[in-house]
Amino acid sequence: MITLSLKEAMKIGFIGGGKLAYALASGFISAGLAKADEITASCHPSDLVSAEAFKKLGATSLFENKPVVERSEVVIVSVKPDVVVPALQDVRELAASKNKLFISVAMGVSTGTIEKVLPTEARVIRVMPNTPALVNEGAAALSRGSRATAEDAKLAAQLFRAVGTCEEVPEYQMDAVTALSGSGPAYVYMLIESLADGGVRCGLPRDLALRLATQTTLGSAAMLRNGGHPAAMKDNVTSPGGSTAEGTYHLEKNGFRSAVIGAVMAATERCKVVNKLYQ
Repeated sequence: MITLSLKEAMKIGFIGGGKLAYALASGFISAGLAKADEITASCHPSDLVSAEAFKKLGATSLFENKPVVERSEVVIVSVKPDVVVPALQDVRELAASKNKLFISVAMGVSTGTIEKVLPTEARVIRVMPNTPALVNEGAAALSRGSRATAEDAKLAAQLFRAVGTCEEVPEYQMDAVTALSGSGPAYVYMLIESLADGGVRCGLPRDLALRLATQTTLGSAAMLRNGGHPAAMKDNVTSPGGSTAEGTYHLEKNGFRSAVIGAVMAATERCKVVNKLYQ
């Protein structure tokens, strides 16, 4: 079992060295959870940009997976869903050590699927992060595999809190997490783009409209994070007979809420389909 203190730097490896892996590595180093020279990442042979980025961090970048597992206490699997099983099969013989924790950030691959590939000694945590982790504002959730301990979950949560927030949920909720926070940035970008388009239609210059829409979204989220309920905050902005009341009426009349709810539900169903593909 891993006996490291959560305040102690640990040896971390990445199977897959893309942008998310790089963002996580940077966050871990900044938070003192890992030393740059004790981070190892395997990059695709054609992805020289990612390999060079890890080298600039002071980490080791390689083009094969086995040395990553050999050198690491925590192995983060950050490849595309269809690559997870073959990548883990490649390192299966090295995964029998009880001193290794595997954390998968691959969309749609359950802890059960990963446990079937790895030896019985392997402990698995599944994490669903999102792209704002690239700017240390990620929203992640984790679920434990059947052999993962409370300390494993605590360690994984601390790692991902280095680049945002992290909550623990049961495995069966991970599809909904993926649909909400994993896909959610796309919905928010569409909202911001639509706000800006509305400003342009009403006479604002494009660059100004986009800046205002972006800052409005950022400020509103910051207020909500400080406490309160979105419905109450909406009411605080809405004066009787005012422009906001007219705008929110238009959104309600055109199914704004039901469209967003439906998007999360549709994305959840798609996650379930993907899960079945990689079982």
